[in-house]
Amino acid sequence: MPNDFSRRTFLQMFSVGAVGALGAKMTDAVAQIQTVAVPSPLGNKVFSNRISVAQWSFHRILKSGELAPLDFASFAHKNCGVMGVEYVNTFYKSLPMNGSWVGELKKRADDIGVTSVLIMCDGEGDIGDPDVASRRKAVMAHQRWLDAAATLGCHSIRVNARSVGSVTEQAERCSDGLRQLCALAAPMKLNVIVENHGGLSCDGEWVASVIRATTAANCGTLPDFGNFTCADGTKADRYAGVKAMMPFAKSVSAKSFEFNELGEETTIDFARMMGIVRDAQYRGWVGVEFEGEKVSEVAGTNATRDLLLKQGCVL
Repeated sequence: MPNDFSRRTFLQMFSVGAVGALGAKMTDAVAQIQTVAVPSPLGNKVFSNRISVAQWSFHRILKSGELAPLDFASFAHKNCGVMGVEYVNTFYKSLPMNGSWVGELKKRADDIGVTSVLIMCDGEGDIGDPDVASRRKAVMAHQRWLDAAATLGCHSIRVNARSVGSVTEQAERCSDGLRQLCALAAPMKLNVIVENHGGLSCDGEWVASVIRATTAANCGTLPDFGNFTCADGTKADRYAGVKAMMPFAKSVSAKSFEFNELGEETTIDFARMMGIVRDAQYRGWVGVEFEGEKVSEVAGTNATRDLLLKQGCVL
């Protein structure tokens, strides 16, 4: 959808400023930042990607018990104005395996018109385990989250491409595990997407090669702006990594850490990143994932949201 900054978009941007101001006590530095900057013209090829919020943005208040996992969608909508949310499975793993809680989660999102975008899955075994039986076990452990994603109306689950061995061996093993998982997901009309999330996955070209090798149409990527610290402590080129993953992107994670007095992220060039996203003709959701510690989670999430609004995204 071309971005012409219509009256509707302007009103969305104005209203989110009010929501952010009411949703948290902005006593830190970000509180002084203008909530929504007036966007500059961005050209005819710009698409108005919608903004979602990843549950991990609120991991501190979720872990402390201040925010209940079942209240995530309403909390994100009320405090950040978003209409899309991305769940993290670790906040629900202690709930009954029969999944009765999933219906309640769906009802709470549906009642306020919020879209459940995806589920990020961790701690279910290595999808590229060198042992064939263990690899299959890891694949089957994700079935629970495929079921939950289908019920919620998500388009994808996010998994980790992790293994051991040589670069080639890990690629082959991860491709095999992903291929098996995609076979389970396809009848459910779900995608299986891989994030740059540690190990070899910090190499965007390697992730792209793994996705290609699966030959599965429902296998894709979740490029994350911030996860490019390699196992040896070195940092891969984040912009090259995102560019390599974008042709397979079915969602995008706008990671953020710190902001200056002008509201710009100090470690990641958001304008450059969104340029890469748009050059790939990507039209899906862009998810806020705030990981900073110097400001409150709501303030940091809203500062990230505002950067995306500045780049032509919409709520």
